[in-house]
Amino acid sequence: MTDTTNSSGADGGDALVTAFNAVGADYLFCSSGSEWAPVWESLARRHRDGLPSLEYLDLTHETVAVGMATGYGLVKRRPQGVLLHAAPGLLQGSMAVHGALLAGVPMVVSSSESTTYGDGPGQDPGGQWYRNLSIVGGPQGVAQPFTKWSTEAASVHTLPTMVARAAELAWRAPAGPAYLNIPLEILLEEWDGREAKPVVAPGSTHSSPEEVDPVAQLIREAVNPVIVTETAGREAGGFEALTDFAEAWNIPVVEPDSAVCANFPRTHPLHVGSDIGPWMDEADLILLVNCRAPFYPPSRRPSKAKVVILDEVPQRPHVVYQVLFADRYLEGNVVNTLRQLTKRAKDLDEAAVTACRSAQGERHAAEQAAVADAEAKASAQADGIDPVLVAATLRGLLDGRNGIVVDETITHSRVVKRHVRTSAPDSYFYVQGGLGQGIAVALGVKLAARERPVVLTIGDGAFAYNPVIPSYDASKAYELPLLIVVFNNRVYKSMNLNHRRFYPHGAAAETGEWLGTDLRRLPRLSAFAEPFGMHTETVDAPDALAPALERALKSVTEGTTAVVDVLVTR
Repeated sequence: MTDTTNSSGADGGDALVTAFNAVGADYLFCSSGSEWAPVWESLARRHRDGLPSLEYLDLTHETVAVGMATGYGLVKRRPQGVLLHAAPGLLQGSMAVHGALLAGVPMVVSSSESTTYGDGPGQDPGGQWYRNLSIVGGPQGVAQPFTKWSTEAASVHTLPTMVARAAELAWRAPAGPAYLNIPLEILLEEWDGREAKPVVAPGSTHSSPEEVDPVAQLIREAVNPVIVTETAGREAGGFEALTDFAEAWNIPVVEPDSAVCANFPRTHPLHVGSDIGPWMDEADLILLVNCRAPFYPPSRRPSKAKVVILDEVPQRPHVVYQVLFADRYLEGNVVNTLRQLTKRAKDLDEAAVTACRSAQGERHAAEQAAVADAEAKASAQADGIDPVLVAATLRGLLDGRNGIVVDETITHSRVVKRHVRTSAPDSYFYVQGGLGQGIAVALGVKLAARERPVVLTIGDGAFAYNPVIPSYDASKAYELPLLIVVFNNRVYKSMNLNHRRFYPHGAAAETGEWLGTDLRRLPRLSAFAEPFGMHTETVDAPDALAPALERALKSVTEGTTAVVDVLVTR
């Protein structure tokens, strides 16, 4: 710490703002609570006195605050600050915090409690803490299962360095949210001005040449290798490094259904779709690159392939059950590992390379033909809009625009991946954890990439889970226009599919009484945007789809969020 003298009246609020400045946060994403008055006062003083400060976003729902921090972190890959209200606010935002853990997004989440309940010296914290807000064990106990690290800041004098420690832990692999409980009494306590040293980016660990060389030899000897990846593109430079590696060795790439970001160009001839099934018996070498759950069921062992894991933290501590069947690990920075392996792709067997390219060319041509056939059938369908047509139309709409797709569909997620076909780094993100975060995550992505169009694809069921009004408020208040495309089939399709799968000849199949699935009673979904002055469309005819999406994107380009509710046939 550095010994500095702060201005008269400095308290824990100043200590917290100073700490978030030191860790390099760009934003404080706050869902307001009564404990944050010291922070607000500190920010007001800084604004009045022209002092540097991070930006403060005043958000009206916990999921919006955490979700926006998640979306921002997916693009910027640096820890931001999130302020929630007491244990209830933490509970409300817990699903989104868990989503940030699954997505590997660093952030420091804080909420508060009272430690004196009005019986101690100093300012009265208010009776609400005694009556309603406190929880046995403190909010840090609540946060522990869904964060990387969770504790209490017990002194105003250690608060800045506790925030710095939380940020450093959150930033390091595996990146994720850290939680800090900051009692209100600490925030109100006088602070002596001792600040935390600014936080710098983490260093990296590398696999040694002695570890990399044997893996390069395995690749050289393999007749039918395959790469499987979920999150290689989450690392800075990972998308490009994986592309170079696959091209250098001429290895096909599978992005399974569990892939959650853009890892490899989906238009590339080496991209072989999302099904690992055909490779389970054919491949003699499987390279799992940032792939935490490649096989399902987990006991589904490849019949003959050796399995090599390339991952900085292959055994993810937050995954309850994880089966990788590893024969060899290359641990350390994945981008560096891929680059090392790329350099070793020399003096390859030209006959083998030619044979591999021929086989991969046939696979790519077959997939291209299947995609084209599906889109032709969807275009020829006169009675209603097929989801494939929506995804293909979006692809054409975004062509050449450097767009970003944030996806919160369930039954249509494969359609979105297959037919939107993103092909650039940070061009696709799938929302992690429970449903209801998509709009907020998309807003955070837009905040981090204001110059790029951001499209949220979302099902009607997922849309209903979202805090829609607070999300629209944030979009308008902070000028974050989105194109929201709802795949509306008027049913919780995934629930219905499971019911039919588990009980194909049950009572519901006999009577047609399918419970837990009907969404036809919902009002027109686009209408919720109208009070905010946003562009809205409801589309149910194929020939109206493209013009509606074009009008909507024009609105977004001009600065206004657009919601297109597409009534799809399935």
